[in-house]
Amino acid sequence: MKKWIPGIVLAVLIIVVVGFFIIRKNTKSGQEDLSVTQPIDSVAKVLPPPVLKFGLPVDSFVIENKKVRRNQNLSDILVKYGVSYQAIDQLARNAKGVFDVRRIKAGSAYSMFLAHDSLHTPRYFIYEDSPVDYYTFDLSGDSLRVKAGQKPVITKRKVAFGQINSSLWNAMTDNNLNPILAIDLSEIYAWTIDFFGVQRGDWFQIIYDENYVDGKSIGIGTIYAARFNNMGDDYYAFNFDQDGRADYFDEDGKSLRKAFLKAPLKYSRISSRFTNSRYHPILRIRRPHHGVDYAAPTGTPVHSIGDGVITRRGYQARGGGNYLYIKHNSVYTTSYMHLSRFARGMHPGVRVKQGQLIGYVGMTGLATGPHLDFRVYKNGTAVDPLKVKAPPVEPVKKENMVRFEEHRDSLMNELMTIPIPGNETDQIPVADVIHSTPADNQ
Repeated sequence: MKKWIPGIVLAVLIIVVVGFFIIRKNTKSGQEDLSVTQPIDSVAKVLPPPVLKFGLPVDSFVIENKKVRRNQNLSDILVKYGVSYQAIDQLARNAKGVFDVRRIKAGSAYSMFLAHDSLHTPRYFIYEDSPVDYYTFDLSGDSLRVKAGQKPVITKRKVAFGQINSSLWNAMTDNNLNPILAIDLSEIYAWTIDFFGVQRGDWFQIIYDENYVDGKSIGIGTIYAARFNNMGDDYYAFNFDQDGRADYFDEDGKSLRKAFLKAPLKYSRISSRFTNSRYHPILRIRRPHHGVDYAAPTGTPVHSIGDGVITRRGYQARGGGNYLYIKHNSVYTTSYMHLSRFARGMHPGVRVKQGQLIGYVGMTGLATGPHLDFRVYKNGTAVDPLKVKAPPVEPVKKENMVRFEEHRDSLMNELMTIPIPGNETDQIPVADVIHSTPADNQ
């Protein structure tokens, strides 16, 4: 029996040692398997980034989007959400230097960010001052901070063309184009083309930028080039930077700006032209009408056609009603009659700039309806405003001509790729997004 004991002990030791190595191997194998599967589990648990609006995570709040009502102010809005008058007063004080709360206007959008609690405690008030600019009023703490932010602006380069059947404005809307293009084109060609005299069949081609926020157009950016065919004649416009100032020039480098605008107001119609014999609808007699009548709604802005000095301002009960006279130089003077009211600061001796607001269309004096009676005097004698020829301003300088010609040729080649309007009148986008402005706190 004693002879077996050493053998038994040896067998037990062998079993223990073998078992130890088996367990160790299995443990190591399990660890290796775990090390392989762990990255898979960690990848599966990665959460998507939070959705932000005005730089705030939308899932963390209850959001109410509204618009400012008429006569509503900051206090009216916030009190309804339980914000104390003391806190509102402090917000208004803290906003100084960032935003004047008195600028909150009817129709503007605002958002309230409320907590996910039973009381829906207000945390942030966002006021949208424009499609791009907004202001965040932090209600979440004692600091009551106010800060400015901007939405990202996406700019798309586009081309468009169209044919005029009735008016430039209608040509834009008929072709699903932004109608603001009509205003911009009329300003570019204000010294070259009389848009009250555009003809059916006239057409245009444009290369331009359009700006977008949240997928919606917020306006036209730079118009790089345009070609307008008026009664068979081509009029080109190329945007070119000379001496730090961008302006529009024709294909020869001559400025499209001249000493006078072609008309003192936008988008009306000519109801009476320059004539030596016109039947007066009120006086019921024939007499000279040495001006052009532009029929337009009361309140339509009236602008000075050129730089000058106001020489006369007054009222004629049995004549031109509210009127202004502007002397532009030693040769030309213009007058503006039947104004409903004058722009602020318009008095004799005041200097005005070309395109400056001077008054508003009305029907004061002898008038059967709202219109502007516009007259031009050359050396004291009334002349037809529609036939006045004004000298151009400075062209492209000689030292800039090579750079201008290269720039012009590039844009001209791009214009040549745009179809001439005729059978097709659809807008043709040339490119998608070419650049964008970064968001502030988005």
